Amino acid sequence: MSEDRLRLTARQAVESGRLEAAQSSLESLLQHNPADAHARLALAQVVLQRGQLRAATGHLLHIVQALPNDAPLIIQLVPLLHLTGEIVAARSCLDHLARAPNPPPRVLAAQANLRWILGEIETAARWMDRAVQAGVDSPDERYLQALLHQFTGDMERAASELESCLQRWPGFGAAAVVLANLPTRESAQSRLAFLEAQLARIPEATGSVHEKRVRAEYASAFFTLLDGLGRQDEAWQALQQSNAVMHELLPYDAGEEVAIIDTILEAAASLCALGADAQPRHAGPMPIFIVGMPRSGSTLLERMLSNHSQVASTGEINDFMCQLHWTTDVAPGGMRSMQEIFRRSPGIDFAQLGARYLEQTQWRAQGNTHFIDKMLINIQAVPLIRRALPEAPILHLVRDPMDVCFSNLKANFGLSSPYSYDMLAMAHYHDQHARLVAQWHASQPGAMLDVHYSDLVHSPEATLRSVLAHCGLEPEVACLRPEHNTAPVATRSSPQVREAIHTRSIAQWQRYARQLEPLRKALA
Repeated sequence: MSEDRLRLTARQAVESGRLEAAQSSLESLLQHNPADAHARLALAQVVLQRGQLRAATGHLLHIVQALPNDAPLIIQLVPLLHLTGEIVAARSCLDHLARAPNPPPRVLAAQANLRWILGEIETAARWMDRAVQAGVDSPDERYLQALLHQFTGDMERAASELESCLQRWPGFGAAAVVLANLPTRESAQSRLAFLEAQLARIPEATGSVHEKRVRAEYASAFFTLLDGLGRQDEAWQALQQSNAVMHELLPYDAGEEVAIIDTILEAAASLCALGADAQPRHAGPMPIFIVGMPRSGSTLLERMLSNHSQVASTGEINDFMCQLHWTTDVAPGGMRSMQEIFRRSPGIDFAQLGARYLEQTQWRAQGNTHFIDKMLINIQAVPLIRRALPEAPILHLVRDPMDVCFSNLKANFGLSSPYSYDMLAMAHYHDQHARLVAQWHASQPGAMLDVHYSDLVHSPEATLRSVLAHCGLEPEVACLRPEHNTAPVATRSSPQVREAIHTRSIAQWQRYARQLEPLRKALA
């Protein structure tokens, strides 16, 4: 069969969902021409869909070894390398693409987006500025530019970009959520009026999922501004409206959450029965893992720690989970894939897992002795981290249950975190988190240090002293001045954590004590 015919057959098989047939055609095509990078990329995508992550990784790395000067191919290749945990190779591909002379605006924007995915915020911001100057002008790209300015600390420019985005595309509700949380020189009332005017420009309700989500995002923004203005009754009404719609669009599955926690705990028990394996001592930069509930104060802790002269900030990187997927040969696929990873965890080669993680993350240290891995969901993998990287300290943020749950309820995470849009769902998720934490403290004593948010803001010096000692670091006064930390911070709380340490976030829920009574009872 000719190469053109094989290519057509493979494409038709993919389109019809016949992945085995597609794989066979692509493998035949590569027998004719092993250097066909496009065919190999397509084969990697097919075998990944079939759940063969390691096989897909092999094909992707084969392309990297003889990387063509083909911008569209590289733009497709890099996210797949990231997905399979090959971060170093992904960066080398982007470095290669960066040498292209006179790239078109879309290629500049793609490089910005890919650097952002890899966690290189400042580099991403520079590429996006170039892309906009070159003529890129879509709502997604202008929104990303605004986010990157926010994350690098230029709040005024971020606000200006978001306002421009909403004036041109009022249906871009995510921009309203971010804008409402940014500091403003004008009054909060003026910003509220601006957002109300943009919402009024959206056509009458059609009942579509997209439109429901947009209106929920505006309602979330209104809550933030009304709450700041002290108009609690109106604010609560807006929050209820927003969360009711988001809960409808993204229902929480309590049974699935219990099932994943059960699977994790069963796997952890099997690991304990196996006993500990001695891992080789690592001489290079060491990660400091920060885990816990979202909105627990983890970003503040990261900002304080990364102001230490020997600690680099890397943000919320997914590197450990990526390496877990590779080591267990489980393709990413939501909760089910996570359950499968933990079912296979007793058979993991933990030395290999630790070595791969370190190999792919050492560049993040930027010459320092430590770097921070603040992927909070790693709380699920504490026993695995301890086996793969026994020298790595793990810090667990603890915040008052009502404070942390209320902070989640008012956050609007978009189409993620379904637990955060309903009080009973929020309480259930918090309880499942508490199950994990209690088991890790019982079965892995000393595996992680609890850091209480209230201690962090009320007694920062004493709290940081114990945290730094746990990490094997000497105290430095700079850690107590996170507002002087100029590193990018890519989280929703980035405006707040650029301030000096304060206690304003303690007991904020009490302003809504009456409305939050169902949450309090559920937690109790």
